[in-house]
Amino acid sequence: MNHATPPPRLHALDNLRALMMWLGIVLHVATNHLTVASPLPWRDPKTSPVADLLLLFIHSFRMPVFFVLAGFFVALLVERRGAHGMLKNRSLRLALPFAIFWPPLFVGTAVLAMVYIHLTVRGVPGIDTALTPARQPGGSPFNTMHLWFLYQLFWLSVLAWAGVRLQRFVPVRLRDAVARGFAVLAERRWGFVVLALPLAVTGAFHPSGFVMESGAFLPPFSEWVQSGLFFVFGWYVHRDQERLLARFAARCKGLAFTGLAFFVVTLALLGAMREPGAHRLPHPEFWIAFAYNATSWLWSLALIGGFLRYLPRQNAVLAYLSHSSYWVYLVHMLGTIGFGILLFHAPLGALAKMGLNIAATSLVALASYQLLVRHTVIGRLLNGQRAANRSSKKSTKARVFAAR
Repeated sequence: MNHATPPPRLHALDNLRALMMWLGIVLHVATNHLTVASPLPWRDPKTSPVADLLLLFIHSFRMPVFFVLAGFFVALLVERRGAHGMLKNRSLRLALPFAIFWPPLFVGTAVLAMVYIHLTVRGVPGIDTALTPARQPGGSPFNTMHLWFLYQLFWLSVLAWAGVRLQRFVPVRLRDAVARGFAVLAERRWGFVVLALPLAVTGAFHPSGFVMESGAFLPPFSEWVQSGLFFVFGWYVHRDQERLLARFAARCKGLAFTGLAFFVVTLALLGAMREPGAHRLPHPEFWIAFAYNATSWLWSLALIGGFLRYLPRQNAVLAYLSHSSYWVYLVHMLGTIGFGILLFHAPLGALAKMGLNIAATSLVALASYQLLVRHTVIGRLLNGQRAANRSSKKSTKARVFAAR
């Protein structure tokens, strides 16, 4: 039996995951104030190009980072608990919270959304089902909303479980070759080019090259490719984590600046595509998708490396934000929509409204976590209370041994 001490927890990745959760508030508040076509059927009368830029900026790395970290931690769970233990953990941490919280969140979000749509169209709060956007023929009235991440991640975990169970039927040489291939792509400076190509191909079939989350219970293939490639990459990073994570940390600044260059190229291509009568590149959706996904890969690795290099430890504030982030992720849409309704007629500019909405949603979400979640069964379900208890127990033991 192996009694080796498990490696210390990577607090840097917990810190990064918490920040990505909190950026969801900024992203969804910005959606209320877009000047361009919105993915949501409501809009505040005050719009700003800053909201457009924030949406494009945050969306470029937020979910890619999530899926890379998700693949990494699923591989970690398989290593420590086996495939069945991993699947049990993912069922308790992903599928069960989705099953419990999706129904009330769907109802609450739908009601608030209808009020906001009525306010957008008619200028006064109300509910009129005639204003509800038309569905595609045969389409379902239900969707996973912002919980699509939990939904897709659980099914990716199921696929990972199946892959582990079936790997004995795959030749060892082939498995090792795939692992070496991902390690090379993670290590080489040009690896992001190869990784961005399949995402550029799938993006080429979408408007402006962007694969947007549909929230469908049966997502299209392109969404599985988009999220699945980052997940698989994280899985293989775990296999050679010591070397690859050190490489990301050493190169984080270069990765960030190169990603910025590709982000600027994305903006330029989008501007050229929307300019009437301008000369266009052939297949502009492909090139936009390539530049944008190159940005995603570069900034995802830069963020992972940067947090490992500059924020490798947790303090009391970071630990609290990390523990509360799951709950904040679940409920934040109620705040961004609800406070958007309250601020609709406020005599303020778009940036002031965005700042107030972000602050109000964050404060209410944190207050609800502290009062309703942290020390309750919900906290134990989401692992916040359990994690806090473990930290408290470890601190107590340390003080006892120090006293001896």
